[in-house]
Amino acid sequence: QVQLVESGGGSVQAGGSLRLSCAASGLTASNYCMAWFRQAPGKEREGVARIARGGGTYYADPVKGRFTISQDNARNTLYLQMNSLKPEDTAMYYCAVRSTGCTWTVGYYNYWGQGTQVTVSS
Repeated sequence: QVQLVESGGGSVQAGGSLRLSCAASGLTASNYCMAWFRQAPGKEREGVARIARGGGTYYADPVKGRFTISQDNARNTLYLQMNSLKPEDTAMYYCAVRSTGCTWTVGYYNYWGQGTQVTVSS
């Protein structure tokens, strides 16, 4: 059974940093597209960053240059390093897995974690 467990969220001031983790079990993460999405209250879920099976990384425009996605294959864990955080980054952050090619389309992902809350105050 596939399970994704996010951690590392919290409350920080603008300009601060957080590192999110997503521990995967029931699959070998390096064989899948792994991604981070976020959803703010009243808004649709949106892609933040993704890492393809070949290791290529992609970022949404609002986070380019501030967020870094990475993967520890030995620990089967996905990370999201978030620097220079802004109040508009406030959202629930979700880890997701897709068994085929990477995409920003929410509905194409096969498995989701429960989410971890990130709150950035000004």
